[in-house]
Amino acid sequence: MNKVEIIKSEVEKFPEPFLDEVLDFVHFLKGKIISGKMATAFASESSLKKDWLRPEEDEAWQNL
Repeated sequence: MNKVEIIKSEVEKFPEPFLDEVLDFVHFLKGKIISGKMATAFASESSLKKDWLRPEEDEAWQNL
């Protein structure tokens, strides 16, 4: 049994009133994933802009 199947099996055993909390937690974890990806993108921007903001780059992309 893989982890997804184990989680499904466990969640099916929860009483109905707790399912809202389980769903809230799943949404919280998804938000953490998205936040982590955005943080990485923002951190990369300062490094990459050194290359992006060069005249050679502007010239290379000028015809698109």
